[in-house]
Amino acid sequence: MNVASNAPLLLALLVLLVIVAFSSGTEVAMLSVNRYRIRHRAQSGQGTARVLERLLQKPDDWLGANLVILAAASVFSSAIATILAQRTAYPYAVPLAGVLLTIVVIVFCELAPKIYAAANPEGVALHAAGIYRVLVLVARPALWLTNTMAYGFLRLFGVVRAAVTTQTLSAEELRTVLTEAAPVIPARHRQMLLSILDLGRITVNDIMIPRQEISGIDVSESWEDILDQLRQTPHTRLPVYEGELDNLIGLLHMKRVAHELVRGTLSRERLVEIARGRESYFVPEGTALNVQLGQFQRNRRRLAFVVNEYGDIEGLVTLEDILEEIVGEFTTDPATVTHKDVHTERPGVFIVNASATIRALNRALGWQLPTGGPKTVNGLLLEHLETIPDSGTMVRVGAYEFEVLQVSDNAIRTVRMRLPAAAKPAVAVTRSP
Repeated sequence: MNVASNAPLLLALLVLLVIVAFSSGTEVAMLSVNRYRIRHRAQSGQGTARVLERLLQKPDDWLGANLVILAAASVFSSAIATILAQRTAYPYAVPLAGVLLTIVVIVFCELAPKIYAAANPEGVALHAAGIYRVLVLVARPALWLTNTMAYGFLRLFGVVRAAVTTQTLSAEELRTVLTEAAPVIPARHRQMLLSILDLGRITVNDIMIPRQEISGIDVSESWEDILDQLRQTPHTRLPVYEGELDNLIGLLHMKRVAHELVRGTLSRERLVEIARGRESYFVPEGTALNVQLGQFQRNRRRLAFVVNEYGDIEGLVTLEDILEEIVGEFTTDPATVTHKDVHTERPGVFIVNASATIRALNRALGWQLPTGGPKTVNGLLLEHLETIPDSGTMVRVGAYEFEVLQVSDNAIRTVRMRLPAAAKPAVAVTRSP
């Protein structure tokens, strides 16, 4: 070749280096692009997004095409650089050309394109989608041959081709996505979405009204007391039982009772008849809230009794309780959420109803009381004390200090709760003299 043929070689070398840069940058972009954003754009009708989504579903194809052009461009660019160096007739031209080509490839064909593609993956990937579609079609015979050889080689080591599966997010991964989406999703909406994900980990035991706090009508009581209770109750539905709660007769809807009262036809026998018209609905303890929510919907129920393995009633769970786990308490003033169970004595010190659930306290006050064991403050303290305490007993759980104020019926009723200034042992107990 004469000297004049160096110009086409230089042009070819430049083109090959551009191909290497394209291959390096687009590979990073295709691997980094948000697949769910691309899927959304594809479903919105964007043509390039549809092409890109199909390519991402078969990574073997576009990665194979990328490797083919990258390998070919790298080999031929090195060969052309060697030819051009030899034509200079300088003694060290070839090694100098190798060093110079290495620097150019690393800086301009690897680092710069990859950094840019990592910063703008979606734009780069969408612009490269059409090119890769053509490359995959052109290189398909070579891809079939290279993939067959590669998988055949890997089979020698016991590696088999994995079935193609669609990528899905686990609940924890989705939780991470929602947490990182803070700038675009309002905090309240984000908390509601996270609460929905939590429904599978929360059971009816965590939110149920304990047995001793269930309001109901005991038909064995005097008729005057029953009428007073019916007139004063704030509830729309009441369980009706005889003697004790386990002897359930049925559920009483206050709307029907009001009609009977207006007509003057309500009697004890009529009350029992109305209650028996609606059978009680029972669910086993430990039922996850997402399961129970579906059961409420399928059975067209709003209230269920939680029973243990022996069939004894442990508590009551309602549809409203589950909805409150998602959207929060149904109140216009968030500050009133804990007024029923918590009274602020002074800053950092609270008088707490020991039957309050630990989950409610954690959510309302931002505390971190353990939720893996007992569900109420009473249960938590009894677990640590391992005995029924006397009034004045002090117990510390983690960073929280409790003082038992009232005990009755073998249960702690009221406690004073505060966060001590200095850290102390995880569990320490001091009994009053």
